Amino acid sequence: MSAPLRAAVLPTVAGPLAVVVDPEAVGDLGPTPYGAVVASGFSPLDDIVARLEQQGRMRGVVEDADLGEVATAVAAWDAGDLDALDRVSVAQPGGPFLQRAWTALRGVHAGETDTYTGLAARAGSPTAVRAAGSACARNRVAPFVPCHRILRSDGTLGGYYYGLDVKRALLAQERATPTGSP
Repeated sequence: MSAPLRAAVLPTVAGPLAVVVDPEAVGDLGPTPYGAVVASGFSPLDDIVARLEQQGRMRGVVEDADLGEVATAVAAWDAGDLDALDRVSVAQPGGPFLQRAWTALRGVHAGETDTYTGLAARAGSPTAVRAAGSACARNRVAPFVPCHRILRSDGTLGGYYYGLDVKRALLAQERATPTGSP
């Protein structure tokens, strides 16, 4: 039988961040001692867990778990080390374009923004602008995969699963703090 998922709600300047870690997952950064973040966001933990596939939810979730390196990275990010989340492994289901888009999102660094058109190009499919928007909407591991950094072509915010106030707060934090500086 598989180990239960581990979860905690961590404080951030943008509000409480619910994080779910699968200790058995191998994420985009390869094997790690903690597994990989499989869901996260600025919503109540129950809402974040509900975004997981049924198989993951059936394993159970240990709440208020010690997330170790993941919690340390979130605290460092919140304190101003805006590259800290880039060092956390993530895993989420999706086809080839979604995986490429999510990888491309991780290439949009703190303090930078791009457009949905730019994201489509970064993901290797310049005409797939709507699919790029869908990749942002289907991203289960925000802000580790920073879909908040994607704007409309006219420079306006567009949407954000957790609300525009959270998106504004995240972008303001990143503009105010030099990358990598605590």
